[in-house]
Amino acid sequence: MSDLFSLSGKRALVTGSSQGIGFALARGLAEAGADIVLNGRDAAKLEAAAATLTGEGANVTTLAFDVTDHDAVRDAVDGFETATGGIDILVNNAGMQHRTALEDFPADAFERLLQTNIASVFHVGQAVARHMIGRGAGKIINIASVQTALARPGIAPYTATKGAVGNLTKGMATDWAKHGLQCNAIAPGYFDTPLNAALVADPEFSAWLEKRTPAGRWGNVEELVGACVFLSSAASSFVNGHTLFVDGGITASL
Repeated sequence: MSDLFSLSGKRALVTGSSQGIGFALARGLAEAGADIVLNGRDAAKLEAAAATLTGEGANVTTLAFDVTDHDAVRDAVDGFETATGGIDILVNNAGMQHRTALEDFPADAFERLLQTNIASVFHVGQAVARHMIGRGAGKIINIASVQTALARPGIAPYTATKGAVGNLTKGMATDWAKHGLQCNAIAPGYFDTPLNAALVADPEFSAWLEKRTPAGRWGNVEELVGACVFLSSAASSFVNGHTLFVDGGITASL
């Protein structure tokens, strides 16, 4: 049974992995046996994250590129595959948030959300999948959100991008399953992360969340690791196009 979930001998690229959910998932994949490739735009933060994981015994490299730049993504992935070897697992985690009432939402913020939250999934997913297709195997895990299924005031464009992540995941599975790839998504509920720092610091919002969520609390980022390991491993060999909600039950209840 342990072999079913083992990632020994696999290499995982995690975008946006210098902090928050991306870092937690990278650490969890390393603990399951994978070699880790950390990605982000800030080389100094990446090196600090890599040093932490290396100190814990992980085999880590860094690959700094802008996930919103199609050509830069392609060059970085192709170069890494040629110089270092294949990427077996891709976790498309890079994302951002902007909170403003929809009638006042700035157009430039909307464009940044589109590029960071959805275009990046296309750019990196396509670049990595082209190599996976040639090998006849690969795992792609896109980080969606509870907002893939639900909306909340002030974040309509974010909700739109995460809904698109869910549907792009289905499209990836539809096109690439025949090539031996499994493409799925994880949809976190409300987790205590830097992206949610303003909400975590708001006692009124936290009180609302605890009442709204059947589990009665914020999620801890480590609680996403099991889902990621499952979707990265042989255990999910016939799971494709699925969005796995890890949300304390919030999407299950009124």
